[in-house]
Amino acid sequence: MATVSIPTAEGALPAWLATPAGPGAWPGVVVVSDVMGMTADLQRQADWLAGEGFLAVAPDLFHWGSRARCLRSILRETIDHQGRTYRDLAAARSWLTGRQDCTGRVGVVGFCMGGGFALMLALGDDYDVAGVNYGTASRRYQTREALDGACPVVGSFGRRDLITRRSAERLEYHLGALGIDHDIRIYPGVGHGFMNDHRDSGGMATFLGKVSGTAYDEPATRDARRRIAAFFHRHLDPAADTA
Repeated sequence: MATVSIPTAEGALPAWLATPAGPGAWPGVVVVSDVMGMTADLQRQADWLAGEGFLAVAPDLFHWGSRARCLRSILRETIDHQGRTYRDLAAARSWLTGRQDCTGRVGVVGFCMGGGFALMLALGDDYDVAGVNYGTASRRYQTREALDGACPVVGSFGRRDLITRRSAERLEYHLGALGIDHDIRIYPGVGHGFMNDHRDSGGMATFLGKVSGTAYDEPATRDARRRIAAFFHRHLDPAADTA
């Protein structure tokens, strides 16, 4: 586990790289943060994926400015479907797949804001699988037309989440109608951000948690991680090439 620097046309992109134990090569996963950016929680998410046998890279999407400035830019990008965040994520993916210890098959997983990006990136051709955890992508990306041609999607949502209300149902319905492999689950009794443990962050994390009703839930997180790992292995392991 180490901090790395990824070259981009706009300068160096800092990121956290988590490498599995034992001999490679391994499938890759790009890990996209929630609105807190590069935190101990994001590093733990990448470390968990490495423990499951994935070469995981988590870029610091807020490295070039303040959180407020970056979030304003990201809000515009989710409407335009282009911008610096997309370029940074593309650079992280290319860097990952270009490594000798990566098989070249790659997935994307994200949380909250990052879950929204994971869904939007699932609509292109760059990823073999996407993990959408209470993604905040707008409804325009949850339609039959938008999802047509998407890669397989595993999604986890909380029944008490007031931010992504009805997103899980829409994804389940449209992905099923399109015949796209998916695993969408709604966890009862939990709200938004239940997989993000910011209890050691304090400050802004505590404030945002109170405003959004987010709270980490260990049992739901454990089950969601189990499902994500199994779904990603199904679509990223070597046997997936011939499936």
